[in-house]
Amino acid sequence: MSPQGRDANLDLIKWLAMLTMLLDHLRYLWPQAADWLFIIGRLAFPLFCLGIAANVARPRSGGVYTDDNVRYLGWMAAFSVISELPYHLLSSDSSTLNVMPSLMLGLLIVWGAHHRGRDGFVLALAGVTVAVLIQERLMYGVFGALLPAALLLAIQRPGPVWLLPAALCVLANSRSRWVAEWEVQPYTLLIMFTAFAAPLLGLWLLRRVRHFRVWPVKRWGYWFYPGHLAALHLIRSLS
Repeated sequence: MSPQGRDANLDLIKWLAMLTMLLDHLRYLWPQAADWLFIIGRLAFPLFCLGIAANVARPRSGGVYTDDNVRYLGWMAAFSVISELPYHLLSSDSSTLNVMPSLMLGLLIVWGAHHRGRDGFVLALAGVTVAVLIQERLMYGVFGALLPAALLLAIQRPGPVWLLPAALCVLANSRSRWVAEWEVQPYTLLIMFTAFAAPLLGLWLLRRVRHFRVWPVKRWGYWFYPGHLAALHLIRSLS
């Protein structure tokens, strides 16, 4: 923990998630390196999911319907809408929504996994139901929406349970058109290996003892997603 009580490991994971997401999206400006940038990008979504799971896992007073949780869900919902236009400007051929709805549904499901009882069950059921209904439009599909809950379980029970989020990552990435177009060959195997390793790397980093400070990622981090998408679209349009 930092002197201000922040978790430096969690901030580090958030920075790595944003960095690998940015590198992934640089393929829109640098098509010659698109294959390798896409592989690096397989780290981003699991790390964002781990950030959600780690936040939920931290002990807090009160139940699921707290002011903090309402604000958390509100920010996720707002940026699900804000991010849609810049996402499709940059990735005009995408058939899915931007990644924020996947993370928002994952938040509902992981709350249900963490807060047992009727309230938790209702939230988890709502999250899974919506994920199933919009499966074709949901980035990473139902498996991606389940990933934060699997990571929460891995945080709480270190050991073989870590293989569960790793397997879900592989399943979530298996629906990518990059995998479908390349079929089974060394490149797709490398994509799947990176997807499998991503949550394991994140969980390992989360448990390390760190004695240095990391610049905290606060609410400004929400703006990074639509902001960098819009900036990359602008750069591509002017080049």
